[in-house]
Amino acid sequence: MNRLLPLAFALLKFASGYFLISSAYELQRDEYLYLNHGRHLAWGYLEVPPLIAAQGWVTLALGGGEGWVRFWPFLWGAATVYLVVRLAGRLGGGWFAQALAGTCYLGTAFARTNLLFQPNSFEVLSFVAALYALVAYEQEKKPGWLYALGAAVGLGLLNKYTTLFFITALGGGLLLLAPERRLFLNPHLWGAAGLALLLWAPNLAWQIAHGWPFRRHMALLHDTQLVNNDAANFWKMQLLMCLAALWVWAPGLAALLAGRAFRPYRAVGWTAVLGVGLLAALHGKEYYALGYYPVLFAFGARWWETRIKRFGRIEHFGQLPPGGRPQYFRWQPALQAALVALPLALLWPVFPFFYPVRPPASMAVLRARYAGIGFYRWEDGRDHALPQDYADMRGWRELAAKTWAAYQTLPDSVRAHTLIHCANYGQASAINYYNRRRAMPSAHSLNGSFIYWYPALDRCQALIIVDDEPDDELAPHFAAYRRFGAVADPYARERGTLITIGLRPDSAVRAQVARERRTALAAWEGGN
Repeated sequence: MNRLLPLAFALLKFASGYFLISSAYELQRDEYLYLNHGRHLAWGYLEVPPLIAAQGWVTLALGGGEGWVRFWPFLWGAATVYLVVRLAGRLGGGWFAQALAGTCYLGTAFARTNLLFQPNSFEVLSFVAALYALVAYEQEKKPGWLYALGAAVGLGLLNKYTTLFFITALGGGLLLLAPERRLFLNPHLWGAAGLALLLWAPNLAWQIAHGWPFRRHMALLHDTQLVNNDAANFWKMQLLMCLAALWVWAPGLAALLAGRAFRPYRAVGWTAVLGVGLLAALHGKEYYALGYYPVLFAFGARWWETRIKRFGRIEHFGQLPPGGRPQYFRWQPALQAALVALPLALLWPVFPFFYPVRPPASMAVLRARYAGIGFYRWEDGRDHALPQDYADMRGWRELAAKTWAAYQTLPDSVRAHTLIHCANYGQASAINYYNRRRAMPSAHSLNGSFIYWYPALDRCQALIIVDDEPDDELAPHFAAYRRFGAVADPYARERGTLITIGLRPDSAVRAQVARERRTALAAWEGGN
């Protein structure tokens, strides 16, 4: 049965996701962007490395339905919980330790992470796979596990640049410990590092060729989002994200750092400490640290199993009872079952914040009770009617439909020379997604990677402008300029975004757009 538990948890994780999203919600803002990346395959983008774009390309090739979009985070979540449960078994854990490690994963913030088509799900998987390979190497001393670690790190670098912080933490964890430092003398470790670099090389070459836009991306994150992340809130969220499993991962971490049983794996514990500490020092977003916790679930579950067996055993005056096997208190199986269920029971009070099962009006009512925890705080540092992710999952279909309707009002002779200009990548990507089967031009923007795909305006006869802060000073530069509609969804983050139609833009408009594009490229590519 124990061998089937990892697979059972993986199947449960994968299948349950399709039933835990209300039809009141659409895809999230960033999901549309990554799908749009799939329309423009490259070895790099201003926002992320190329791995998620490849997933987006496959999704669109399969029809692009929401079920296929969500297939990827469900798959990576299932693979992660499989490794977590397997790790508990590899540490010597029986059914109890394995099941407890699995429910810790199901009952914590990974429930939310693995619902969205974003790089975060694969990031967690790559960290867990790398640390799993390190544990397996310490147990078996087979070089293949080091190359597995290198492959996990290399694919992680193709997925998200925060893997660089993980590499720093892992290297620091190995260097801190005298026995582990000998690993740097192992040629297979350097072979694994070479494998990781080889996998990352195409994206690294893209970064070099484009003037290291990664630096600009980090600067923008710091100035617009990370500046609102204070240390107190970061550490509070570290407790809250995995609160239902705190009683498991905290002793697991302590046992890794100071216990005898886990002495060969101390580098895993120090990797987690250094990784989370580095993110705190750099004012990183709290969820950047999620990838360090799942392995602690496995170690903590094994620790609990050992303690329960030790204190639950009855020996008759130091002698084994007849039959030669120790007896256990009758309540031990019931206690184990209760502890396995505890992470899921503790998740229940905040279940609507991990899974979007309640409609927006119901979520807005909960704000008075839960706003103090931080669930309603957005990147601007203020509280709003809905959690930010939920507000970013509303209004997109409406925006796309109204943009299509605006396009339909144009004369046939003008439609072929129409450009749809959006203020941000979310608007442009969502319009492209919902109108992908309609005969209309793609939406464009000067935001993010869209600057690479922006067309020339030489033959443009009409502009459909989608903007939440439209510039009415442009009106005199069009032969005709009128408002067409706006996003009316009261719960959407894009509420109030306006759709404006401008006919026959003059040379000043064309010059301004070209100038803004050149400025954006220069800013991202450092004048390269």
